Amino acid sequence: MTYAIAPPALPSLPIIGSDQRFPIRRVFCIGRNYAEHAREMGASVDTAAPMFFCKPADAVVSDGADVPYPQATSDLHHEVEMVVALGAGGHDLTPEQGALLVWGYGVGLDLTRRDLQAQAKSKGHPWDVAKAFDHSAPVSALRPAGTAALDADSLLRLSVNGELRQQTTLGEMVHGVPQIIAALSKLFELKAGDLIFTGTPAGVAALQRGDRFHAELAGIAELDGRIV
Repeated sequence: MTYAIAPPALPSLPIIGSDQRFPIRRVFCIGRNYAEHAREMGASVDTAAPMFFCKPADAVVSDGADVPYPQATSDLHHEVEMVVALGAGGHDLTPEQGALLVWGYGVGLDLTRRDLQAQAKSKGHPWDVAKAFDHSAPVSALRPAGTAALDADSLLRLSVNGELRQQTTLGEMVHGVPQIIAALSKLFELKAGDLIFTGTPAGVAALQRGDRFHAELAGIAELDGRIV
């Protein structure tokens, strides 16, 4: 097959302990999945109806590359999240079926242009420009699920310039990973290569040019980066 223009590069992530890379198809995110974060944003959690949004696959920043401070904002916020990578797909899944799709885990930042999000909320507009911008999804190398020991006490945390900003345990998630996958599969046909950002705890705050961040899903994955 020939193309009229050169096809874009396929976004991918490194894999811990391997020379192979994980190809990225789509990036899904869940909002308000930690009750304390929902409260700090002046929102409530609807346990019966998880809230989802998407980022483009090429918004992923991999391999610890610098993250450019985005245009059109003066209030860039960090949101540290566990990231789940899917190795298979499906639709209309049960949580038990959804759990079987998990290929691996990582840690990432759902970067948010908070001022643009506030403007969109005030007008009842979608959040796309606040969430789905270029370089808005730094993600660590992935650890295959078979070598990842996760439980409700697993720590998720973020430090900026050596100062702890966010910390929680995975047990604080409103919707667990199998439930998130099942709910997403009622809205989209999931496929291998999909990434899911699983929500952020309280403590979101602004990032500035020159800031260095360290995100960690303890014992699983770490991500270091710099805002430039």
